[in-house]
Amino acid sequence: MKKIAVIYKSKYGYTQRYAQWIAEALDAQLYEHTAIKPQQLEDYDVVVYGGGLYAGGINGAKLVTKNPCKNLVMFTVGVAIPADTDYTEIVNNALTPAQQAQTKVFHLRGGISYSKLSFLHKMLMAAVKKSVEKKPEAERSTEDIGILETYGQDIDFNDRTSIMPLVEYVQNLPPQQ
Repeated sequence: MKKIAVIYKSKYGYTQRYAQWIAEALDAQLYEHTAIKPQQLEDYDVVVYGGGLYAGGINGAKLVTKNPCKNLVMFTVGVAIPADTDYTEIVNNALTPAQQAQTKVFHLRGGISYSKLSFLHKMLMAAVKKSVEKKPEAERSTEDIGILETYGQDIDFNDRTSIMPLVEYVQNLPPQQ
């Protein structure tokens, strides 16, 4: 039986909810990222780390990228539709090429709560909206249209079924020697 830790850093609750569902499905220990010490990571056969996407990075990922883990699986949570989004730059910013070769990364769709956004995040979203509005309609992506349609609203796209590929991947990892 694999000893599994699910660790997360969540600003608005979407990543936390996914982490709770994943920990439950894997019968794993659940930690908020400040509740585990880096040296404890080596105690686990598998570490699943989840962080929200902010400014081209994965929130709190340095905990697992700067400290050794036997098997690292990551998940990101953002408002964009994963199937329509290129995460290459974000993954390249978070993981070295060697880490990328050994780490499976999953992307999940969270949500946005304009009513809970920090002042800085509200300003960033306003700037994004203005940028999208300046684009000709024919050049707007699905994500652009979604931004305009949902701007200012609280939208929750968390979907428990979307964790299944990650859960199955972890369950099928071979035991550590």
